[in-house]
Order: sequence, then C-alpha cells, then structure tokens
Amino acid sequence: MAAEQMADRGEEPGRTVPSATPSTAPAATPAAPPPPSGTASPTPPPARPLDAIDRDILRILQTDGRASIRSVAERVHVSRANAYARINRLVEDGVIRGFGARVDHERAGQGASAYITLKIVQNSWRTVREQLQALPGATHIALVSGDFDVLLLVHTPDNRALRELVLTRIQSIPEVLSTRTLLVFEETDLGPRPDRPAELA
Repeated sequence: MAAEQMADRGEEPGRTVPSATPSTAPAATPAAPPPPSGTASPTPPPARPLDAIDRDILRILQTDGRASIRSVAERVHVSRANAYARINRLVEDGVIRGFGARVDHERAGQGASAYITLKIVQNSWRTVREQLQALPGATHIALVSGDFDVLLLVHTPDNRALRELVLTRIQSIPEVLSTRTLLVFEETDLGPRPDRPAELA
C-alpha cells in the first residue's frame, strides 16, 4: 500500500519548495485576473424557476440521455411540442449542460482512478484549471475550501500511468505548490434511480 501512495511534491527528488511558500487563496473567494481588454466574460441568462414537469424531465434525461422527445412527453403527460420546448429552454438556460454516456472506466481500459488534491499559488485558479482540463483522464475539477485548494478526479490505464500523470504533468505546472494522491479502490455512480423520488425535488 505504501508503495502505491504518492508523496507530496515537497518529497519529490530533484525538486525544491521555497522556504517562504506563498500562501494559498481562500478557495471560496478567489481573486480573478481582469479579462483581456476588448473581451467580456459571457454572462449566463438569469435562472428561471423549474416546475414539477421540468424536474421530471431532468430526472428522465439524467437516467437515459437517449430518451426520445415522444417518450419524455408521454412520461410527463405533456404534448411533444411542450416537451421539446421545455428541453430547449433547459438547454438554453444552462440547466442541461450536455448529453453523454455514463462510462464504466475499468471496463473502458481505465483501471486506475484517484482523487488528487492540490495546493496552488494565490490567484492562479483559472490558469491551473485550464492546464488540468487538458490532462488525459481528468474527469472532474473543483475549487474547494479547506486544507487544499483544488480537487481533481482522474482515470488512467494503470498505476504507472497515474504516477506519470502526477509526477510529470501535474507537478510540472508552475502554480501547483503541492499534491497528494488518494487511490480509489471502488466507486459507485449515484445516478438518479426510481427508488430516490426526492431527486431534484
């Protein structure tokens, strides 16, 4: 077990951490650099309230993203035109961010999974996020509060690839001060299920 655990960056041979380590920013209120001149950050539309039918549609699509408009309409007891309009509105409002498949990573050849915690340089969240998004096998990135700043979930073919990802790719990011890797031995996807009627209620 100890052989599989990856050490904090400060323990990596050949690397040094300055004695005066920059303090990390409070994760809940990161200071973002101003956007380049002449560009504006896209502003999402204001959220519109969801009614019971909207929530039922979301439940159905979370369970089966391939459900047809006709099937959705029949299950929520509205016309196909109404269901189509509602789904389009949920997409336009950013409630539905996309449609995809839930993957069994082990059966897909990604046999090693890990949560990686990172401490980063103050005010560097956007820069770090862009570089983490480009990593192979990265599936979830979150800015968090607590003892570390970023939580990253990755899936790799094996532990050797995982070690290479952490030691070569992640720890080479200049704004990353330290990392800690938590191996995942088993995971369960808690998607919407019929026995959880309170979902999105």
